[in-house]
Amino acid sequence: MPTQTPERTARPRRYLMCRPTYFTVDYAINPWMDPAQPTDTALAVRQWERLYWLYRRLGHTVELIDPVPGLPDMVYAANGATVLDGRALVATFRYPERAAESEAYQAWFRSHGYREVQRAGHVNEGEGDHLVAGGRVLAGTGFRTSRAAHAEAGEFFGVPVVGLTLVDPRFYHLDTALAVLADDHVMYYPEAFDADSRAVLRTLYPDALLADRADAEVFGLNAVSDGRRVLLPEAAKHLAGRLVEHGYQPVPVDVSELLKGGGGAKCCTLELRPA
Repeated sequence: MPTQTPERTARPRRYLMCRPTYFTVDYAINPWMDPAQPTDTALAVRQWERLYWLYRRLGHTVELIDPVPGLPDMVYAANGATVLDGRALVATFRYPERAAESEAYQAWFRSHGYREVQRAGHVNEGEGDHLVAGGRVLAGTGFRTSRAAHAEAGEFFGVPVVGLTLVDPRFYHLDTALAVLADDHVMYYPEAFDADSRAVLRTLYPDALLADRADAEVFGLNAVSDGRRVLLPEAAKHLAGRLVEHGYQPVPVDVSELLKGGGGAKCCTLELRPA
């Protein structure tokens, strides 16, 4: 716990989201997905809509991309691209079940005035594995995004990229194991990373907020921060308390139906960072 609670400042954000009109789990490409477990698409839509309207009530702008039939994971908009300084690096997915999402996201960016839109040449699952933290990008690898994609992102955006290796398949994307709270502050689950990556994180963020296993397993780190308000799952109660200690305002959300596909609030939310 910090000796003095820091003063945190919220900043209006611009997000891209995709309504889960066609959400279901009929294949398994991560440990959270079980096609034998029933899914409730109507419930997923209601939970998503509450998240959408919450962002707007908090003063953020939300743009929408149309869902495509046959692409049930398209709701996880964070995986579609990484956007920094008005430039969009569109995902290239590892699994064929999601491959067509790249075309949809690329078309959206080109039709919405983005002048620099590039499809990743290496396997790169967008903000799922490339999290912007101030003047750097924290980049995950180990299960989805290839290590070669990190260098490609650094060249495209012109910023330092810090590679981090994930070792627990339940936390297959970086945004399931680490959340950027502010430009210079993060929270993460240490056991999701290899020893070298843990050492890097300790050096870069000595005052990071560390999550325990219970909060990580309810996707507490798949969170969205505007610098002060942090949207995270209702079940991550201990982590919410830690956030208060560090000067943040936790905002509990329920996206439990979408967790059946291996995603939470952050997975549903792609930040559009202007030039």
